[in-house]
Amino acid sequence: MTDKQNNVSQPTDWKLIVEKDVKIPMRDGAILYADVLRPDTSGERVPAIMNIGPYQKDKVWIPPYDLDEAANPYLAWETGNPLYWCPRGYALVRVDSRGSGKSPGQSDPSSYAEAVDFYDAIEWIARRPWCSGNIGTLGVSYHANCQWRVAKLQPPSLKAMIPWEGRADLYRDQTFHGGVFAMGFLANWIATNMAHQVMGKPRSYNPGAFNNNMLWQWATNNMDSEFWRARSADWSKTTVPFYSVGNWTGMGLHLRGNVEAFVNAASKHKKLRIHSGSHFHPFHSNEGRLDQLRFFDHWLKGRDTGIMEEPPVKLMIRTGGGNASSYQFRFEHEWPLARTQWTKKYLKVNAATQNKTAACEGEIVDAPVSAAAQCEYAASPPSHAGVSSSAPSNAAGSVDRTGISFLTAPFAEDTEITGPIVLMVWVSSTSEDADIFATLRNIDPDGKDVWEEGQQGGQDYVPVAKGWLRAAHRKLDAEKSLPYRPYHTHTERQWLEPGVPVECHVEIWPTCMVFKKGHRMRLDIQPRDGVGSSVYRHYHADYNTGARNTVHAGGDKQSYLLLPVIPASVA
Repeated sequence: MTDKQNNVSQPTDWKLIVEKDVKIPMRDGAILYADVLRPDTSGERVPAIMNIGPYQKDKVWIPPYDLDEAANPYLAWETGNPLYWCPRGYALVRVDSRGSGKSPGQSDPSSYAEAVDFYDAIEWIARRPWCSGNIGTLGVSYHANCQWRVAKLQPPSLKAMIPWEGRADLYRDQTFHGGVFAMGFLANWIATNMAHQVMGKPRSYNPGAFNNNMLWQWATNNMDSEFWRARSADWSKTTVPFYSVGNWTGMGLHLRGNVEAFVNAASKHKKLRIHSGSHFHPFHSNEGRLDQLRFFDHWLKGRDTGIMEEPPVKLMIRTGGGNASSYQFRFEHEWPLARTQWTKKYLKVNAATQNKTAACEGEIVDAPVSAAAQCEYAASPPSHAGVSSSAPSNAAGSVDRTGISFLTAPFAEDTEITGPIVLMVWVSSTSEDADIFATLRNIDPDGKDVWEEGQQGGQDYVPVAKGWLRAAHRKLDAEKSLPYRPYHTHTERQWLEPGVPVECHVEIWPTCMVFKKGHRMRLDIQPRDGVGSSVYRHYHADYNTGARNTVHAGGDKQSYLLLPVIPASVA
């Protein structure tokens, strides 16, 4: 550690003050309940780190045994540990959002109204006699998304925030990936949190908790609209200093928003960090907490920790088959990387129909393909007994292979791919719509997948990257689209004509992978979730039933991947 890195708040043997069920008044007269955990500093005022959400402030989280932070009676899911922060001169404030936990009222998770409540809570806490008036926000996932939503309201006392692995655009990042309903995670999240509230302890003191028609409301609003804009970040109004933290394995929820924030937010002081591994280990790691502490010490205490002098981008470089403990970070000055060699790799079709074996139907080649060709596959392959044709299930639920695959030649040397990716593909269908599920895989010389540790940890393994697009949602926003990151309007449906090919630009979420010499990149194009989808699965709508989809490539319909190749030597 450098001298400035050592210039962080050191733990002090202060007594821990725990204030339960603190009543925080809202502007409309409602009361929200919070727990305040703070050090007894004998009159010295301290900054507060806050979060709001429906996870119940009183619910203790029991962490896995290999976490850098040990279990304790004050540890809560996806929030800071008081036994780490309070001895270092910070208060932690956890607020039950309206209609959850101890807080009565109408439940509306991830809403504009919740952001307004968070604003009021921030300003009320800032005025407490023990508080310095400087407020930071910190937390993972839901507790990151609530930070993006309150940031656009610009509460005066909010001085810095660390949205750690948090979706920002609730339509594109979470609920409708490329216009495809991502119900696998969402339906389970709603059911689980409802059960915690109505079948757990909250029922005894807040029987009306989590009373909302959330799944119906969200599914009904299946095009982008003000419904989603109110629930999402507004980058033009995001001016607070922030440290945006994503996870390469977070495709489906915990990556896109963090990158979009760094690129587009109006904040003059912003940093981006992307790591790998599980959803919870990096947040609680010694290394991760040091980044958090250095950032908050700088903005909430005015300590010179050197963190703002470092390059603004910190990336964990994945070399295949490892976890967070085996990969190294690298600093960069921008995103995407200025030295990126944007490289088109073209799809070459070798089979007219899907192979029933494991053989790939095509190749990924360096040059445009002169001869036009096409490959057809079933949009709704037969499934095992007990698996509904429209259920959110992965390819393992099908009797046959789903979709088709393309494979590169073995890489002649180690090749780094770091940045956003686009799949430009021509597709047609016998139906009025088609879903495109794109999966990038790292294949070793023996033909086996090289997996990465996924968000859930343990045996949750994921591939290199994923992207999605519903073909009827292919319309691009000309102002917001970039050559390497398409932005779809999702405000109208351009239905397919049977058998007529259309050009689709599929946004594949950012990734980082060094493909080792002799390894290959595999692209799967499928009508439903493929390998390594984990819990982030999708609804397979009725337009797929009985349909046949076709990928076109070559000739006047060049289909290709746009890859961010990083030169081996760093300039």
